[in-house]
Parts: sequence; structure tokens; C-alpha cells
Amino acid sequence: MRDTAVLVMVLAAFLVLCSGAPATSTTDQETAEEYLKQFYSDPSAPSISGRRVKVQDFESVLKKMQEFFGLQVTGKLDTNTIEVMKKPRCGITDVSNYGHFNGKPKWDKQTITYRITEYTTDLSQGEVDATIAQALKLYSDVTPLSFKQIYSDTADIMILFKARNHGDFHPFDGPGNVLAHAMSPGPNEGGDAHFDEDEKWTLSSAGVNLLLVAAHEFGHALGLDHSRDSSALMYPTYKYVNTQGYQLPPDDKQGIQALYGARRTPNPQPHPKPQPQPNPQPGTKPPARCNRDLVFDAATSIRGELYFFKNDYYWKKSSLVKDIPQTLIRSTWPSISSVDAAYELKGKGVSYFFKGRNYWAVTATSVLPGYPKHVSHFGFPASVTKIDAAVHVDSTRRTLFFTGDKYWRTAEEESLEMRDMAVLVLTLAACLTLCVGAPVISTEDQEKAEEYLKQFYSYSSTSLTQNWSCEHAGL
Repeated sequence: MRDTAVLVMVLAAFLVLCSGAPATSTTDQETAEEYLKQFYSDPSAPSISGRRVKVQDFESVLKKMQEFFGLQVTGKLDTNTIEVMKKPRCGITDVSNYGHFNGKPKWDKQTITYRITEYTTDLSQGEVDATIAQALKLYSDVTPLSFKQIYSDTADIMILFKARNHGDFHPFDGPGNVLAHAMSPGPNEGGDAHFDEDEKWTLSSAGVNLLLVAAHEFGHALGLDHSRDSSALMYPTYKYVNTQGYQLPPDDKQGIQALYGARRTPNPQPHPKPQPQPNPQPGTKPPARCNRDLVFDAATSIRGELYFFKNDYYWKKSSLVKDIPQTLIRSTWPSISSVDAAYELKGKGVSYFFKGRNYWAVTATSVLPGYPKHVSHFGFPASVTKIDAAVHVDSTRRTLFFTGDKYWRTAEEESLEMRDMAVLVLTLAACLTLCVGAPVISTEDQEKAEEYLKQFYSYSSTSLTQNWSCEHAGL
């Protein structure tokens, strides 16, 4: 009986101290040794292909790691320590003098160029451009530095998204763990930033938020070390925070200003600058909402709310508010006067507005940096001067753009392709006729549509009624 009581007391003690319980598995030990070798070895020690040879004193190095993260410093491998080691993080070491080049980690000029040589497939090129510009602007807002994107030749900061081996002797390790790494300021590879393409890059809390990781890596590219302040951007491990209106935390601001000084004048918008839009004509009256002949210029959803656009105004229909307020477009998105077409990518938390030859990436409250852009970025030819309408089909992950008598279709993994609007209309009408049994087009057009579907989709009238979907229609 006494032995049982002692056992219960011992187990209870372990429950109280479970957060610091020793982690003695072979797997955890190997994980810890590799982690310390990668992130806590002496930077001045010899290396092979960029990797440190060996952790000489496991216990003493482990204490350094525990001290850095504010853990209980025991030199013993416990569950708290292993938990930190398994968190997604930056690939740069946590010891001082992290850089791979000798010399002070600081640029000796104020205008720094950057170039994105390989893009992620998780986001559109426009989204990546805008997010990278936004991340760099965090630093130019508080220092005299300015950043300019170039599209050829070698930039100060070369940026790429690539998985596994990517040519710098620091291969990525697949999803999770190391998310990205960057070099300290210097010649050749100095300042370059690499992002693991095996990660799921997003603009939201899902996956890995590109803005937060990019801003962290650019801190390294400008000369900052990792910070022990868990609220700092330069803290080694990744943690999502709300990026709406995000600014550099105090610790990071103090660090970057110690290197480059403080900005004395307001920072201009990142390149390219938004093109000025004409002001609404004097005396223009808001559209009458009860006018039965009212035809909207565009409509889309943004974060679960419906937006309707007409001339200089928009209406927002929300399930939270009964009224549908009418608002001047410029009051929410100052660089946009009116909208020809709009669509939302729900999974990325971004909407796109089109006006003439330009388009903007927007949220419900602001325009993303780096916009507007020319529609040629989407692959449209010079003959396209206006997008009449646009819609994103979630089920097929495709976006349709309507211009005159043509429509264009694109997807994340596809290039933009043009199709004949007449064929689309006839095909959809034929489907409707076959599905509901009510003629909506002439017999001649019905035959044309059925022949088209037989030729390109191998469908009979019977199979059409049974198997029709948006994807079969080319949507």
C-alpha cells in the first residue's frame, strides 16, 4: 500500500511539472542535436558546405538556446524546449554575427534595388509584387531607405521561391520547419532572400503569411539579427498576427534605426506609384437607388458582403445591417474613382477592381501597395482597353473576363486564353434547354451548340442532361 501511495505522489509531482518533463526519446534527441547544430553553432567555427560540423558541447549549447527563448535554463532536453524546436521558423541562426559575409551588416547607400526572379504558384504575380513592396515599406517608413523593384540585371536583393536545393548550400526541408532565409548585406549573394516553395504562402492567417515572413527576412537583408523579444518581427519562430495596418514593432524599429537612422520626411508610396484618377464631375448626383432602370457597372463580394458599383458610388449589402448605405468609392479606396468590373479571390482575402486599362488589388478598406497595374500583367493584348465584367468560379478555381464579344479564361496554373462569347452563350443556352426541357434558343442554334459539344466534349444529348457542370462549359 505504501508503495502505491509513493507512486501516486510521484506521478502527481510529474503532472505539476509536466511542462518541463524530460524528453528522452531518440527522435527528440536527434531533432535537438540537428537544431542546435543548425541554429546555435559558433559562426566562426569551420563549416562544410555551409553546415556546421558538430555541436561540441550539447548541454552548454542547449542552455544558450533555452536562455534565448526565455525557457527554464537546465541544459536538459524537456518538452518545452522540444516544442520550441518544432515550431516553423527562419533559417538564419540565432547567435550573433549570423551573416555569411565578413564586414558590417549594413548597406552603404539609401536606394536599394530588389528583383523577384521566381514567383510562388500559391499567389498571383501581382499579389506577390504588392506584398513584397508592402514588406519593404515597413522599413522605408521609419528610415531614410527607399526600395526600387527592377525586372532585369542583378539587384541588391534578389528574391526567389524554390523548394529543397536552390543553389546556396542551404537546402529547404519541405513543408514546415524552415520557411525562408536571407543573407546579410554585402556583394554577390549578400542581401538575397529565399522562400521555401513547399510552404503554402497566403495573405491571411491560413498557411504561412507572406507579408510577415518577407518582412522578417528583409530585416536580415538589411542587417538585423534575431531578437529575443517574442513580440518582435525579428523573433526567430513564426507566429501569425493581424496584418491590417501592420507596422514595425518597437524593438525592430529601434534596431533598424540604429543602423540607418530615422526618416525625417513622410515616405512616398512604393513603386509603381498609383496613377492619378479624374475627380467626379461637379454636380454629379448619386444614382437613385429606387430607379427600376438602374444598371450596375460591377458587383462582387468582399469578405461575405455584397458590393454594387455605379458611377462614383457603391452600395454594400451586409447580413449585419438592414440598410444598404450608399458611399463614394473614393472615400474607401482613394485612388479609384469608378469600377468597370470586379471579382474576389475568397481564399486569399483579396479582390480586384478594373477600370479602363488598369486594375487594383484591394481589401474591404484599402488598396494594396504597388497598384494600379496595367491589365497586360494578366496577359491581355494591347487591343483590350476595358474589362466589361469579371467573375471567379470557386468550384473550378478559374476566373472569367468579358470584353466585347469575347471572354477570357485563366486559372492559377494556366495562362490567359481567349474564347468566343457566342459559343459560351450558345453552350449554356443549350444546356438549359436540355436540362429544363424549355427551348431558350432557336433550333438552328441548338444544333450548333450540340455539335460543338459533341466535337470538343464528346457528349450526347442524354449525357449532357446528366453530367453538365461549369467545368464542361469551359468555366
